[in-house]
Amino acid sequence: MQGTVQKIRNTTLIFSIYLLSITICDKKNKPLFYSNNQIHSIHTRFKTNLHPPATNLTKFQKRVYYSAIKIFNNLPHNIKDLANEIILFRNALKGFLLINSFYNSKEYFNYQRYSIEN
Repeated sequence: MQGTVQKIRNTTLIFSIYLLSITICDKKNKPLFYSNNQIHSIHTRFKTNLHPPATNLTKFQKRVYYSAIKIFNNLPHNIKDLANEIILFRNALKGFLLINSFYNSKEYFNYQRYSIEN
């Protein structure tokens, strides 16, 4: 039983580290990514999202570049708003990943971003 619990903890930790490193990497390589407000002038609630390139090739969609965009766009708005301040962004992202245990990408992308706190 002890070995199974340790394997589950390691799996969670590895996937969280993956999410953290991919997201921090796209913030450090800012010139490679465009946000929606840089593409068009319409101010929507998704203006802080990264703009994914239009492609139909599965080979391109499996690359780290495309995955980083999808992972960042799935973050809660309060964390995405801190994207310009790398230290605050990293700390908020670490806290988010510690509170929420994601075992795989399917769980992460099915996460409900919009909580009812009003």
